[in-house]
Amino acid sequence: MSKYLTKYPDIVNLPRKWWVIDAEGLALGRLSSKIASVLRGKHKECYTPFWDCGDFIVIINAEKVMLTGNKMDQKVYYRHTGYIGGLKETSVKRMLENHPDRIIKTAVKGMLPKNRLGRKMITKLKIYAGNEHPHGAQAPAVMEL
Repeated sequence: MSKYLTKYPDIVNLPRKWWVIDAEGLALGRLSSKIASVLRGKHKECYTPFWDCGDFIVIINAEKVMLTGNKMDQKVYYRHTGYIGGLKETSVKRMLENHPDRIIKTAVKGMLPKNRLGRKMITKLKIYAGNEHPHGAQAPAVMEL
């Protein structure tokens, strides 16, 4: 056996922290990149690209997230129903009124891996429009950005 074997952390017993981030007044892109980094586990010394070693994140005040420049007037989200001519578009203003959590989730999801590992990582993200969240039992720490 070689003496230069890479040692990997024990993923089963890896401690995961819970973080709370207040999105009020924060820029969407900068917030999303920090969230994606923590969900992947890049802030830990045991980071491995092919394992899910990240932490849980709770976002509060999602409706108060800030967009820079003219994005509030010009940015549009597209989706397709699967039928012919079924392209739907939604402006950021409308999305912020109806589903403010989807704005952050879409931005973070675009920064995660596009495979089953990325789909597992996005489940550790909890987003709430208001100031309250039901994850008080996990004793989340406040993350300052």
